[in-house]
Amino acid sequence: MNRVAQAAFPGAHVGIPPAYEMLKEEHEVGVLGASQSPAPVTTTVINIRSETSVPDHIVWSLFNTLFLNVCCLGFVAFAYSVKSRDRKMVGDVLGAQSYASTAKCLNVCALVLGILLTIVFIIIFATGSLMIFQAVSQIIKEYGGY
Repeated sequence: MNRVAQAAFPGAHVGIPPAYEMLKEEHEVGVLGASQSPAPVTTTVINIRSETSVPDHIVWSLFNTLFLNVCCLGFVAFAYSVKSRDRKMVGDVLGAQSYASTAKCLNVCALVLGILLTIVFIIIFATGSLMIFQAVSQIIKEYGGY
């Protein structure tokens, strides 16, 4: 195997770098590097509009509309999300950001209120169930049940 490697790569272990021939294209580029003509240099500027990513929060708004629609905040957030997406399609980035910001604020409010109301409902349900259980057990004791 050593013999094959030496035959395939002669001079690899000798320490002498192999001689490369200069390509014609590289030589021409080197020669044409500086323009010596008296003609004015013209430039072409291409303005590439950067695709600014504006999140429209439409999925979050749809979730809030379906599950946490406290005071219709989820539905209003969904409407603003659709407006933001429309503005983005037209190319109005500032309008899209404005509508997206409003939709995000409404989504946060709907989410916080939905979670708080869910927690309050669970607490009321748990304490109500406990009170009903105590009342039933007291009635059973009074009337000679178990």
